[in-house]
Amino acid sequence: MTKAVLITGGSRGIGRATARLLGARGWSVGVNYAQNLAAARETVADVERAGGQALAIAGDVASEADVIAMFDALQQKFGRLDALVNNAGIVAPSSQLADMELARLKRMFDVNVLGAYLCAREAARRMSTARGGAGGVIVNISSAAARLGSPNEYIDYAGSKGAVDTLTIGLAKELGPQGVRVNAVRPGLIDTDIHASGGKPERAAQLGATTPLGRPGSADEVAESIVWLLSDAASYVTGALLDVTGGR
Repeated sequence: MTKAVLITGGSRGIGRATARLLGARGWSVGVNYAQNLAAARETVADVERAGGQALAIAGDVASEADVIAMFDALQQKFGRLDALVNNAGIVAPSSQLADMELARLKRMFDVNVLGAYLCAREAARRMSTARGGAGGVIVNISSAAARLGSPNEYIDYAGSKGAVDTLTIGLAKELGPQGVRVNAVRPGLIDTDIHASGGKPERAAQLGATTPLGRPGSADEVAESIVWLLSDAASYVTGALLDVTGGR
């Protein structure tokens, strides 16, 4: 039977690569986006070309009403929910903490922490066998920043991803007995446009050269790890933090 997944922040980067790969595996994909409908439609087309079904779903993960509506839209379209890829996240320009304004910090934690928790909560409510669901999988997208700290760059982003790691560990223990596996992928220096949104479009290429593998990673390489965690091949994996960092 065709499985259905919601990917938050699915219109670009790692989210889009994951959607495309799941489409090739025959999944039905809800492509959540915040603002860029054109990019979401491109991702939907990618999924359909790969052999899957897809639906673009607008919503701000920091809004409880939007999150509930996103899951409702997916289930109304595809009739089921089997997985969440908790991927939506933002980064801000490089700065020391002493120079960060409150508005930046609030938005960072609203999207990256509260948003991740709201989406995981909604998935848990719908997939838990203790609540009438059929079980499922959650893959949270964290970052190597959670253990590196991102000093002088994005210490707020790093802290938000530390919260995602903790969410993963705790929720895996809560939901394991209820038929839901929960894991996280922690990408390193991946060649996506998130670096440009942080004011350093060349960051991945420059720093990627310093990793043991000598290059940045690609969104497709991260997507492979996410799709593996979603699959039955990872049926005994829960509570794991999987680094995809080229050894960094």
